[in-house]
Amino acid sequence: MEILKIAFGSLHANKLRSTLTILGIIVGIFSIIAISTIISMLQTSIEDGVSQLGKNTFQIQKWPSVRTGGREERAKIRNRKDLTLEEYYSLEDKLVNVKSIGAEIWGFGKVVKFQNEETNPNVSISGCTPGAFPNNNWDVEFGREFNESDVSRYERVIVLGADVAKKIFINTDPIGEEVWIDGNKLKVIGLLADEGEIFGQSRGNFALIPISTYQGFYGKRTRSVNITISSFSRDDYEDVIEKTEGYFRTIRKVPPGEDNDFEIFSNQSVLSQINQITSGVRIGAFVIAAIALLAAGVGIMNIMLVSVTERTREIGIRKAIGAKRKTILIQFLSEAIVLCLIGGLVGIVSGVVVGNLAGSLLEAKAVIPMDYVMIGVLLCVLIGIIFGTYPAYKASNLDPIEALRYE
Repeated sequence: MEILKIAFGSLHANKLRSTLTILGIIVGIFSIIAISTIISMLQTSIEDGVSQLGKNTFQIQKWPSVRTGGREERAKIRNRKDLTLEEYYSLEDKLVNVKSIGAEIWGFGKVVKFQNEETNPNVSISGCTPGAFPNNNWDVEFGREFNESDVSRYERVIVLGADVAKKIFINTDPIGEEVWIDGNKLKVIGLLADEGEIFGQSRGNFALIPISTYQGFYGKRTRSVNITISSFSRDDYEDVIEKTEGYFRTIRKVPPGEDNDFEIFSNQSVLSQINQITSGVRIGAFVIAAIALLAAGVGIMNIMLVSVTERTREIGIRKAIGAKRKTILIQFLSEAIVLCLIGGLVGIVSGVVVGNLAGSLLEAKAVIPMDYVMIGVLLCVLIGIIFGTYPAYKASNLDPIEALRYE
């Protein structure tokens, strides 16, 4: 405690010098924490978004979830054949030991009308099979979901997302009412639970109809079909993916040795791609921070050497009355660490605050990246030790007689 009091007293006696010294530490730690906070906020929100797929569920689709690569790669993907409903039924016949399998087609920019009320032209409509409900975590809060009978009989029924229902049914129970989409009348049989928002965008602005009805309205070759498959447990998840890939290559007649002409999408695959993209940003932030921290470390070493020179007589007196070399070394080393920790704490707090403010502009969820906070604290201690050791060693090795004579 005595050593810490002396350390804080020394820093307090030289406020301007101490402040300028710790600026480098603040900038370095701030860079790490601010960037890490923003990335953590985005990743948390993205994880919430992609987790719409059910547990142990994956999806087969035409397009990759995150599109990268050059012009040739994009052209190759664009030239792929659409996935069809017939291919879905062929796969369904082969995959017997799975929890559920579903198909869905999406249309966008639709208007849903009820009497004099209508939505904006931004509603997504999905034609799907019953298996798509559990595979996408679509929970019917009121009414019912459609079944295989509805699909086989081309029933004109619809299940509304929460936001669609709120928009057009002001004071009316939606169940049993009739709505219009592109001139087609459909009976409301179910209402989905509210799924909240991601990045400020609603996740309930869609409606579901039987896939056969959708194709009856818009044709069988308007869009590619997405196929979702759910395994019984995590243990057989990878095995189901492997079998599905093999079966679907056979169904699509993909020659041996050639790449798949379809994508397998899962929550984990998307997060892996996102992590690859954000890792570059993190590396850049660490490079900037490393340069700032190196400069700060040199500044701390310089200021501590000046402090040793200014306090040579004090060191001589302390050693003359019995202070050990170890005590002097710990005293000056503590001052360097305290200097770094003060700058680090300011950098951490400001980094978290600024990072969350920046992330909030994207309407991402606020987070505190505790792992990087701990890394920041450890870096501060490490810098204090590395760059404070030589000045502390120099102070501890002063000859007391020479130190007392020093003016």
